[in-house]
Amino acid sequence: MNFDIRMAHLFSSLDDNQVRQVMESSHISTFQDGESLFETGDEANRFFLVIGGQVKLFRVSSNGDQKIIDIIQPGNTFAEALMFMEHPIYPVCAEALGPAKIISFDSKRFLQILSQSFSVCFRIMGTMSQRLRGLIKEIDDLTLQSATTRMCAMLLRRMEEIGKSHFTLPAAKGVLAARLSMKPETFSRILQNLSSKNILNTKGNEIQVIDAELLRSLAHLESVLGLEPEIHCTLSGAKSLHSN
Repeated sequence: MNFDIRMAHLFSSLDDNQVRQVMESSHISTFQDGESLFETGDEANRFFLVIGGQVKLFRVSSNGDQKIIDIIQPGNTFAEALMFMEHPIYPVCAEALGPAKIISFDSKRFLQILSQSFSVCFRIMGTMSQRLRGLIKEIDDLTLQSATTRMCAMLLRRMEEIGKSHFTLPAAKGVLAARLSMKPETFSRILQNLSSKNILNTKGNEIQVIDAELLRSLAHLESVLGLEPEIHCTLSGAKSLHSN
């Protein structure tokens, strides 16, 4: 395997001997699109690192709808916090989004390494704190921001990650709609609205940002200011409010 696990934040402070110990109990697996890694309620004795493709974490409601909790990108770990529970079980389902390559690690073995290294302990505490801040922000976004603001924030993050104004959406539109807690038809209408206002061009999953400044402004607004499908306002109001 050419992938150095120290490229992932969780493992970045491990020395060569610790990496060897971690890898001794690891497994590398490939998954096809839609293949399950684990289900809600399964015993959580391993955690994971994505080294290729994507993994969807989700819960299923009583009526069968999926609520997507996160989409894990290559280089990121997940389920590591569960190792600190007395009787850990997975609180979500995990499923490959397209072909994916995953390394799984034995949680008990990693805990033994943690007991021997303060630096690794602080690293995992930092990772979990970062995740917690992200979850708190997501709750704020879902309760305080409009659907358009959430959409613009997602597009802005993607543009900044890629470093270009032209990029591909990180997942299928239906998956992203669920991640942003909106219906697929709402997702499509907002994209069309942004395109009609010459903020971006869309072609399938390809996005070309035309007006990055306005996209950034809309991504930081906390109320509906002209782009919700149900509201018919002008963008001049959004510009003037943002400048005040």
